Amino acid sequence: MDTTAVIFEHGKQLTLDTLTLNEPNSSDVVVDTIWSGVSAGTERLLWTGEMPWFPGLHYPLVPGYEAVGEVVEAGPDSDRKVGDRVFVPGATCYRDASGLFGAAASRLVVAGNRTVPVDEALNEQAILLSLAATAHHILAGSPQVGPMLIVGHGTLGRLIARVAIAQGCHPPTVWERKAERALGAAGYQIKTSETDAETGYATIIDASGDPDILNLLISRLRHGGEVVLAGFYSTPLSFVFPPAFMREARLRVAAEWQPADLEAVKHLIDEGRLDLNGLISHRSHFEQAEEAYRIAFLEPACSKMVLDWRHSL
Repeated sequence: MDTTAVIFEHGKQLTLDTLTLNEPNSSDVVVDTIWSGVSAGTERLLWTGEMPWFPGLHYPLVPGYEAVGEVVEAGPDSDRKVGDRVFVPGATCYRDASGLFGAAASRLVVAGNRTVPVDEALNEQAILLSLAATAHHILAGSPQVGPMLIVGHGTLGRLIARVAIAQGCHPPTVWERKAERALGAAGYQIKTSETDAETGYATIIDASGDPDILNLLISRLRHGGEVVLAGFYSTPLSFVFPPAFMREARLRVAAEWQPADLEAVKHLIDEGRLDLNGLISHRSHFEQAEEAYRIAFLEPACSKMVLDWRHSL
């Protein structure tokens, strides 16, 4: 089988080309992609070549970890059936390219137990499940007591705020400098560091990915407070030690979401406590992928880009 895929080469080179898929085994499903999302953080670093090396990273590669599609073939051990609508958090199914993270393609071969059945009523919003699960995972590692600050009002920052409120936390404060992104608050306040006088935050979550922000964030912590690094940082981080020492500050890195996080946010959505409306700002047909990725990476007004893969096969 072949698939049409987004392919990253070194140096901001993006192509749309045909790749050969691995043959599915008895535990795999074949999924025809309907929509996929573009990550303006992680995928941008892959596109520019700034992503720090880690195992499995090599070019050419297929990006993407936010795909929704329909199962068109289901192995007998896959625990899925033909016609299921599923979320796919990535795939490594290509013979001639790395699957990192591998979901930006018209057809995918993936283990059935890596897919997550989703309600068809979510439509394209289902691509947001990965970021919603990430938001839940970030929050789950910190005690939800005292004032909270979120830095960055991109899609992840918005979802952290929405998940926190859905879980019954006091509405957080969000910092955002870019006017294009300082819109769309849903039950919380948006400020800048200059307009926010609070110096006693119990938890500060950085979703901006700014490697030079640690000293500022530590200066706004209460004693014993925690800074959570929720971005992906391409350069080394550092901070001045005495202010952190005086506050007995804690520093935590938020890692990858787990299946329990995804189930938790699905439950919040099903109960009507977590709303995904208003988070997708841009849409594009897969054939305009090169322009769509540039918009997602370079235009501040783009909070989330979705590629439409319908009629691609």
